Formats: sequence, structure tokens, C-alpha cells
Amino acid sequence: MSLEISHIITALEKLATPSLQEHYDNAGLLTGNAHVVCSGIICTLDVTEAVVEEAFQKGYNLIVAHHPIIFNGLKQLTNHTPVERTIIAAIKHDIAIYAIHTNLDNVLHGVNQQLGNTLGLIDQSILLPKPNTLKKLYSFVPTTHVEQVMQALFTAGAGTIGNYNECSFQTTGTGSFKAQIGAKPFVGKIGEPCKETEIKLETIFPTYLEKQIVQALLTAHPYETVAYDIISLSNPHPAIGAGLLGYLPEAITEQEWLKHIQQTFNLKCIRHTPFTGKKIKKVALCGGAGSFLIQKTVNAAADTYITADIKYHEFFEADNKLLLVDIGHWESEQFTIDLLHDFLRENFPNFAVLKSKIVTNPVQYYC
Repeated sequence: MSLEISHIITALEKLATPSLQEHYDNAGLLTGNAHVVCSGIICTLDVTEAVVEEAFQKGYNLIVAHHPIIFNGLKQLTNHTPVERTIIAAIKHDIAIYAIHTNLDNVLHGVNQQLGNTLGLIDQSILLPKPNTLKKLYSFVPTTHVEQVMQALFTAGAGTIGNYNECSFQTTGTGSFKAQIGAKPFVGKIGEPCKETEIKLETIFPTYLEKQIVQALLTAHPYETVAYDIISLSNPHPAIGAGLLGYLPEAITEQEWLKHIQQTFNLKCIRHTPFTGKKIKKVALCGGAGSFLIQKTVNAAADTYITADIKYHEFFEADNKLLLVDIGHWESEQFTIDLLHDFLRENFPNFAVLKSKIVTNPVQYYC
């Protein structure tokens, strides 16, 4: 099966569009040529020299990682640091590196849902919705072409609200115009006022799809010049944002919860705040460094919050209102490798996609 790296990237950017990455992030294609034929894919959490060597030995020329190997600016490639050596090795062996980082953190079906599913959580939702992620489109369509325009918009990604798709609203009215010399009107004549029964069509769409939505409208609409309005909404997109809330099927004790976490993630030890004496039912979580959400989890009345990289003074923010649990950065995101692997295998079933056998966790424990 002949497949360019660009085709893999297109699929990954449908999973999590790069426009959802945080301003400080560096997701996307970091090394390599997107237009060469892909010989195979290695999925990993981090890119290290060992992972590049693994890909080279397999004859695979694409590494899909969660964490970007190039995060801050590189001023030199001198072989003096692990990052420099890894980049040099990737370039030397013509291996492309693609990172899908905070954009995958910021979608419901991404890192955190994978974590929640692994823990057996139900009724999952975004903990902190990301602002400015929804827009509404208004357009005016002749009655003969409403279905054609609507279907084009829905195909482009408009009209989804929660568990419902193809959502729209229509009102009937009268549009008026006068075509000028040089125009090619769909109805009416040059220089004469024209009134036409039209449908005012309304639908919403994710902000990041605006270009595709507008193009779909212009392509499907019969008018030479299409009248439309796009407005930003204060409504949050229910599937875009940071962290996750979910529920255990049955409430359990804090001790049972920690044991469940330890077994699920194969942990040697767990850092946590003192027990509150409450049972665990409502769970908040965030893969990776999630201390910025501690107060949000308290406000959400969660019984526990699982994340990583919590500093000493940040543990006090739990304020005996929830059990705050730090399981380690790599540990909290380890199942992201499965998410990437399964997604790529599903989309490219006859293509070589492997999970890296290299454990890239730089933190070790002596317990």
C-alpha cells in the first residue's frame, strides 16, 4: 500500500486539529518531508534517540509522538544535548517526526477520555471548556436549493450539538436585490428590482472548521454572490477543553480507589493528599501536568482528582475537599500510545503501525 506521510498527517489532524493546541505548544510535523511515501509508523509518548533507532531498525520513516521533541527554539545542532542528538539522528535516517500534543489534550475523545475509559469511568464530560470554540452561520438560500446547501454544510462539519448532528433552523422570508451590469443573477434581470422567497438557514460549527464551512457554502449555493453572516458564540463546545469529569459505576473507599489506580497504571507508589473520609464516585482527571485545574475540580465538587507534576504547595489547594492524586507524568499519559496506535490502525488497516517498545519515562522510583 503506497501512502504518503501527508495522508497520515491529514488523518491525525482530523483526530485533533492543530488549531486547538495551546499557544506555547509546538505540535505538527517537526522533521521530515510530508510528501515522501511512508514505510511504517512508530507510536510513542516521547521521541528519544532510542525511539529513532527503533524506527530505523524497523525501516519505518514516521514517528508519531504525543510530546514534541522540539519545544523551545533550537539555536544549534551540535550533538551536545539529547534533543540535538535525536533530531540529528532523525534527519540522518530520513525519519519524520509528528507531534500531536495539547491539541489531543483539548478534545474529549483524546488523551483524557483514554485515561477515563481505562479507569472505567462513565458519563464523561469536559472539565474546563475552551472559550471561543463555536460559531454560528446564517445564510439565505432559495427554496429550491435548501437541502443541497444544508447537506454540504453538514458534510463539512456543521450542525453538531452534543449527541445530535445535522442540526439547523430555518425561517422563510423575502430577499430583495437588483443585479448590476456584469452580474450573472440566478433569478431576476439586470437593472430590475427582484424579490425572491428565501430560507434563512442557521447552523453552528466548531471555530476551527470555519474555512471548510464557508467553502462548502459557496460551492453548494446557487447564487453568484452569497450573503452570509458568521458570529462568535459564548456557548462552549461540549467536546473541546481541558481535563475530564466522569463517574465510577459504584462509589468506593479512598483506599480502594488508590489500589484501583495503582493496579490500572502499574504504579510503584502514589503521591496524594490526606484522606478526606469520603467515598469516591465523581472523578476529575487530566493527563500530564494538570495542577492548573485543581481549583476547578474543587469547584466541580469532584471527590478526587488524578493528574501529574503537582508541586508541594499545590497539594494544599485540595483543602481537604477532595483526594488529590499525582501518579506521574509518563504514567498518566502512557495509554496515549494505545490511542494513537488504535486510531491509525483503524484508519489504515493494511499499513504497518506499531507501538514503540521503548519505555521513555525518564523518572525512576526506588520504593
